[in-house]
Amino acid sequence: MRITAACPEALIEDANNLAMVLGQGPADGMTYGEPKWQDADGHLYAAASFVVKPQWVGGAQSALQRPEWDSEPYTVNMAGARRAQAALVFSLEPVLATPSALTAIGGMNGLEALAAMGLVPKEDVEVE
Repeated sequence: MRITAACPEALIEDANNLAMVLGQGPADGMTYGEPKWQDADGHLYAAASFVVKPQWVGGAQSALQRPEWDSEPYTVNMAGARRAQAALVFSLEPVLATPSALTAIGGMNGLEALAAMGLVPKEDVEVE
């Protein structure tokens, strides 16, 4: 299933820690980069669209475990990952992004999902 997520600017670091826990390794710590999307009130969001295995949704809603690959020194901030998990709103239907939630829509293509979240490209950047 394709998941598209919008991460408010203030949650980017925590969301990248969650991405590492739910993903494949340290490279997932770069999932949410520069905020290139904005809502009607001008709040900024980083976005990511990725394909996940069916068990991803369950894992995202379960108690988080430190990844096996993450050893001394720990690279995953588990407290940050838990904060992002607490802020996660997952839906298979359109849902508006808010500055307090990591909003994720499953089943739509990336650009459709971002539009369904009420987001448009930030005025001063070009989105690829």
